[in-house]
Amino acid sequence: MRAHHWESPGSRGACGGGGCGCELAGEVLLLPALYSDPGSTGLSILQQLSTSKKLVNSVAGCADDTLAGLVACNPNLQLLQGHRVALRSDLDSLKGRVALLSGGGSGHEPAHAGFIGKGMLTGVVAGAVFTSPAVGSILAAIRTVAQAGTVGTLLIVKNYTGDRLNFGLAREQARAEGIPVEMVVIGDDSAFTVLKKAGRRGLCGTVLIHKVAGALAEAGVGLEEITKQVNMVAKAMGTLGVSLSSCSVPGSKPTFELSADEVELGLGIHGEAGVRRIKMATADEIVKLMLDHMTDTTNASHVPVQPGSSVVMMVNNLGGLSFLELGIIADAAVRSLEGRGVKIARALVGTFMSALEMPGISLTLLLVDEPLLKLIDAETTAVAWPNMAAVSVTGRKRNRVAPAKPQEALDSTAVGGSASKRMALVLERVCSTLLGLEEHLNALDRAAGDGDCGTTHSRAARAIREWLKEGLPPASPAQLLSKLSVLLLEKMGGSSGALYGLFLTAAAQPLKVKTSLPAWSAAMDAGLEAMQKYGKAAPGDRTMLDSLWAAGQELQAWKSPGADLLQVLTKAVKSAEAAAEATKNMEAGAGRASYISSARLEQPDPGAVAAAAILRAILEVLQS
Repeated sequence: MRAHHWESPGSRGACGGGGCGCELAGEVLLLPALYSDPGSTGLSILQQLSTSKKLVNSVAGCADDTLAGLVACNPNLQLLQGHRVALRSDLDSLKGRVALLSGGGSGHEPAHAGFIGKGMLTGVVAGAVFTSPAVGSILAAIRTVAQAGTVGTLLIVKNYTGDRLNFGLAREQARAEGIPVEMVVIGDDSAFTVLKKAGRRGLCGTVLIHKVAGALAEAGVGLEEITKQVNMVAKAMGTLGVSLSSCSVPGSKPTFELSADEVELGLGIHGEAGVRRIKMATADEIVKLMLDHMTDTTNASHVPVQPGSSVVMMVNNLGGLSFLELGIIADAAVRSLEGRGVKIARALVGTFMSALEMPGISLTLLLVDEPLLKLIDAETTAVAWPNMAAVSVTGRKRNRVAPAKPQEALDSTAVGGSASKRMALVLERVCSTLLGLEEHLNALDRAAGDGDCGTTHSRAARAIREWLKEGLPPASPAQLLSKLSVLLLEKMGGSSGALYGLFLTAAAQPLKVKTSLPAWSAAMDAGLEAMQKYGKAAPGDRTMLDSLWAAGQELQAWKSPGADLLQVLTKAVKSAEAAAEATKNMEAGAGRASYISSARLEQPDPGAVAAAAILRAILEVLQS
């Protein structure tokens, strides 16, 4: 253990003298042979086992290290010397109030220690990864908070056999010593349609119990009353988990295997398999399936949510899900619940009770009324509790009307006639060209970027096609380029969308006054200048600018009297194509490719290839 220790009363070694062997309980997965080299590190052990990589110092010490790290960075917490116990630093301020202790196996971070603080837990007792804590440590925590002057202790325990046994035994020993201790066992799992003798497992809903009990204790409510209210709240709650794959305990292999098209439904928080496996589906479909299962009245462990119910919704990351996916799941859950006529009073989205690095989520629904909401909204200093607005999610206006776009003045030749039809033909050829190049451009981009250049250009092509369905484009070149600029900025995305948007916006300006060939050359110059100014690329940097720059140099000929449109444009297109091909011999000076070793860049830049292809498509239509 490190600094920030609180000396426990009657402390006698790691387990308070109980000799329970708890330090071995969670590490039986380590083969004795692995300890033959006293210099072995945690990482070398992992390598020997050919298991999932973990950033730990040692397998045996990872639970201690993570708890020590949390305490070291949080002045409001301290460790109980000789035990894997974290407590509030201000225990003396709790004199005359009820103390709340919880805990369980490590690997569920930020649970449980992240929920220690004013208005939530007094302390937690941590076991090894996915292993119930030692009786001696639980008893030491009870004695410590009693010595600080608390009037009783409530143990909040998740419904697992080891936790029930160890916390229950510690409770009985403490009561034999005259310390008032009560225990609530939380089982919020809604996975099992038929209840088993062991009952419902304790899952992420336990965090809501920490919050409710903490608010009651902070308000000075007595031990018996807190126990009674918490038991009532726990009955109005349900949780269901789903995972895309397993997790792996440090020093061990994944706990179960899933094929690429399978999802595990109804699993617990220790990597154990769920109630059934389903086929991979969209986020909307999976959330609907989860809510159907959780609220099905034929399901013995269902949560009694129905139209008109008011709930607190918790979307919990099981550890390995991206924030992107978490937001998508949250949106799907809100829409699905509100579509069922359920009012979402509060929504908590984040990581509250994980299962190591498991890529999955759990949904928790708690039926609430106004008094219960006040307890959920009560202030807490626990670092893992979100800064949540005390405002109902359902019924709130979520969209703000965007400011009206300025209307451009249209002249009499703006739409219609041969010019508009010719513009439509040009755009259609550009779109078909880009769609045909999608996979080729993606393949080129995979060598130097994220492999989506073709997809990005195809997105632009589809957006332009949808726009053309609305009618003919403007005949005015300036209005056409301005409209395309807005369209690409909104629909194309990525740096390409921004660069094309900049180019077209700038190029449109010289064409507002004249549409002669010199004006088109000036438009090209303006577009290139804008791209260089904001994109920071220059000719020779291996970007789309190389193609456009080469074409722009040829288009300078349009500024001379008597220049031929197609003759100059043909030269420009050939120069652009040659410049695109030449990029494979360049060292990238801008964009994502600039981070890649030039030795690995053996193909031309996909953006330059796309730009040249666009110019070729324009030329082919004009020639025909």
